[in-house]
Amino acid sequence: MKIQTSTDENCLSSSDLMPAGDDFPAFLKQSARILDSYRHWFGKDLVSRNGSLEDQSELLFNCNQVVLSSGNEPDAILNYGNRSALNLWEMSWATLTSMPSRLTAQPMERPEREAFLQQVRQNGFITDYAGVRISRTGRRFKISAATVWNILDVNGDFLGQAAAFSRWENLD
Repeated sequence: MKIQTSTDENCLSSSDLMPAGDDFPAFLKQSARILDSYRHWFGKDLVSRNGSLEDQSELLFNCNQVVLSSGNEPDAILNYGNRSALNLWEMSWATLTSMPSRLTAQPMERPEREAFLQQVRQNGFITDYAGVRISRTGRRFKISAATVWNILDVNGDFLGQAAAFSRWENLD
């Protein structure tokens, strides 16, 4: 089986991707939270922090890594997915950001996923995670070398979690 990177996927049309209109301010805010929290936990930047927040958000959205995040609801809803994530999960922005994050894993994988996320909640972050995920069309893939971290607000309160990875292997 071929190990893929985020440059190998089939692309969605531009109109399905980056949010516009009323969704754009929330997109910018979540981009900043992802970037700020990554810097907090790892002491370095996920993407260049030069330029405006719009510039940084565009870099994050278009970076080669898959980046996604979810909120802190009891059944956490995905609230961000960059271009690579949208392509890998075969979803539009609107579909991805209205979906419970647990649905990114098959039902049999969900208890292991939840235990892992609880460990991240307690420790702040984990590196080198691997797990099986499922796209909108049912295609299964195993992610590897993923970094998962807690998203915090300016007061250090828990807002959700984010993940970034560049490698996956199709299982079907």
